Amino acid sequence: MPPEAPEDLAPHEAAQWARRAGLPLESDRLDAVTVTANHIQAVVATLRELDFGDVPPASAHAVGPEVGDAAV
Repeated sequence: MPPEAPEDLAPHEAAQWARRAGLPLESDRLDAVTVTANHIQAVVATLRELDFGDVPPASAHAVGPEVGDAAV
């Protein structure tokens, strides 16, 4: 069973986190910031569920020389 998703932030909680971070948050932006923060939290929760066990690290890929003479 996947881990339980974190609960959404309420607007007053988003305002509290903004104050703790030293970011001024006008009341007219509070709803938009709350929706955005909840979306980011949902995306991060989804990414945490991915299994990267069989994926080699980026350093395992060989990078060839850059070709700088391409026509536009």
